[in-house]
Amino acid sequence: MKPAVRWLPFQLNPDLPAEGIPRSEYITRKFGASGNKYERVSKVGETVGIPFAFDKIKVQPNTVNAHRLLHYAEQQGAQDAVAEVLFEAYFVKGANLTDIDTLAAVGAKGGLDEAQTRAWLASDVDRDAVVGGDAEARNAGVSGVPFFIFNRAIGVSGAQEADTLVSAMLQAMQPDAGKG
Repeated sequence: MKPAVRWLPFQLNPDLPAEGIPRSEYITRKFGASGNKYERVSKVGETVGIPFAFDKIKVQPNTVNAHRLLHYAEQQGAQDAVAEVLFEAYFVKGANLTDIDTLAAVGAKGGLDEAQTRAWLASDVDRDAVVGGDAEARNAGVSGVPFFIFNRAIGVSGAQEADTLVSAMLQAMQPDAGKG
């Protein structure tokens, strides 16, 4: 059986306004005056070829529309490609993920039709499904990202070593996985 990936909605900051807030304000709220705590993440990223550029992020986004983009991309068979472009746009280039034109361009780079994606994002189509999916994740105990769910049976929280994830996948394939 070949593993399949689905990107499900979970917002780290669901109470942010639709337009987001200045990243500097967010950092101060989260970490206080001592500043940014992303140095460790940046160093780990370097070891695996991800050039995180947290200093380029100017807007801490409300991510409902970014999750809607991934939901739409799943319907179009392009979710993985769009997810990769979305992560690069935000974490490497500092893109404003509250901007519909930016999200439509991300979708286009991931294989979607840009005009159709923009029109879809400008509507409220599937907004309730995304917000509901986020609520469902919270109710199931998800409290951060990344969070992996294997075979709807085994959950693994946080960035983990490959061996840990493979072990969880193998465990999730067992007939009694998730029971008990």
